[in-house]
Amino acid sequence: MLAAGALAALASAHIAVAQAPSKPSPQSSPQGDTWASVAKLPDWGGIWEVTFGGGPRGARPEPPALTPAYEAKLKEYQDAQKRGDIQDTPAANCVPSGMPGVMTQPYPMEILFTPGKVTIVIEAYSQWRQIFTDGRKHPEDPDLTFNGHSIGHWEGDTLVVDTVGFTTDTALAGFGVKHSDKMHIVERMHLVDGDKLQIETTITDPEALAKPLTSTRVYGRHRDWTLAEYVCQQNNRNYTTDDGKAGINLKH
Repeated sequence: MLAAGALAALASAHIAVAQAPSKPSPQSSPQGDTWASVAKLPDWGGIWEVTFGGGPRGARPEPPALTPAYEAKLKEYQDAQKRGDIQDTPAANCVPSGMPGVMTQPYPMEILFTPGKVTIVIEAYSQWRQIFTDGRKHPEDPDLTFNGHSIGHWEGDTLVVDTVGFTTDTALAGFGVKHSDKMHIVERMHLVDGDKLQIETTITDPEALAKPLTSTRVYGRHRDWTLAEYVCQQNNRNYTTDDGKAGINLKH
């Protein structure tokens, strides 16, 4: 009995060790992994709101260069719109936009620094993003989610965010065509002055994009704002018709 109990204890200990999360090595100890190091990071306090058209002077949004296969998908989508087959978007049924669209919503967001992680709380659809800065790697087989799996590191006063693992249920950068499961997003976030945060976003997708798609947006700071509760289903007047489309009832 004692031998069996000892073996069971050893097996349990082995399982516990095998499932324990890995820690970054001392040689790669990241910035922001303790409260003392968090205090040395740039001041991103307050609430941020995207400023449309507020990118670098002279910059214009670059249209996506799609691969032939995805050009065909986009044409199919546009033709369906012209025929009236598509009358609503997923947002009409409270489906969040996912990355990168969630960062361009006309709603405010808050950025929180804690040891080993940066959290972006976004009012639209009550979404949030976790950016791990503790030195971990992406999972080999990440769960596909709307906002993906993000890891980050600091280069001086710039936070560099690398994100993978996106569900293919969302559109590519606000366009009618969706992206593939190989979409990869890198963001570079830094203050351009006391109350302006600039985020440069580069999207690569070997199946959907013929070349990387880069855009830059500026966010203004509001120190006296707070985030509001956002519940899409509340007072949602869209309903699903018998043919699966979104309807609208203005009487309720």
